Amino acid sequence: MSKAQGAVKPKLGDRWYDAEDMRWAARHWAARLGVKLTQIRVRPMSRKWASISTAGRLTLDTDLLGVPKDLGGFVIVHELVHLLAPNHGKVFKSFMYAYLPDWEEREEQLKLLRPGC
Repeated sequence: MSKAQGAVKPKLGDRWYDAEDMRWAARHWAARLGVKLTQIRVRPMSRKWASISTAGRLTLDTDLLGVPKDLGGFVIVHELVHLLAPNHGKVFKSFMYAYLPDWEEREEQLKLLRPGC
């Protein structure tokens, strides 16, 4: 097996394999966006799916382990884009369209799973 083949994460349908799979996706997206993550935590969060500090500490809700990867990926990208554009203005939306052209659809699907988040 080549080194490139060894880097591929195992897949379990369209769901996360485990918390490390989610962390791997966060590191992948951080590299793609050119932002630095200093810490990735997965823990229960009662009011939101995730948060990120300006220092690059990403916290992901454990409930994301039960949602499809494309929706969890949206949450990860959304938080990482905040390191490039702190608010949800035009610049933020431009980055979201650049990296996830269907981000609005994913956002709506996620809202159906947890209204109010």
